[in-house]
Amino acid sequence: MNILFRDKSFEKECNENKLLIKRHGKPQARKIRQRLDDMAASETLEVLGKIYPRCHELSGDRGGQISLDLDGQWRFIFVPADNPPASKPDGGIDWKNVRTIEIIGIEDTHE
Repeated sequence: MNILFRDKSFEKECNENKLLIKRHGKPQARKIRQRLDDMAASETLEVLGKIYPRCHELSGDRGGQISLDLDGQWRFIFVPADNPPASKPDGGIDWKNVRTIEIIGIEDTHE
């Protein structure tokens, strides 16, 4: 998949190992890097969902966003970014046709 970042400073953080370790610590930085590598290697969101079964759509005011577990309470939050959007007739996300995502950030969705 193609990976975009909502924020240039977060993109820099994710692509510079020293910054990633400084912000998240070495163990979490390793997991973040692994998830990013797996995202990039997955042809579609459907493939990523098979690798990580806890990759799932959020609901309510976070509808349209997707959560991917890192560890504990921390998650990657991203949205499909294909143009035109890969959506199903019912308005849901068509995972098998999502080839570009935009990462919003890393957060605790349970707060």
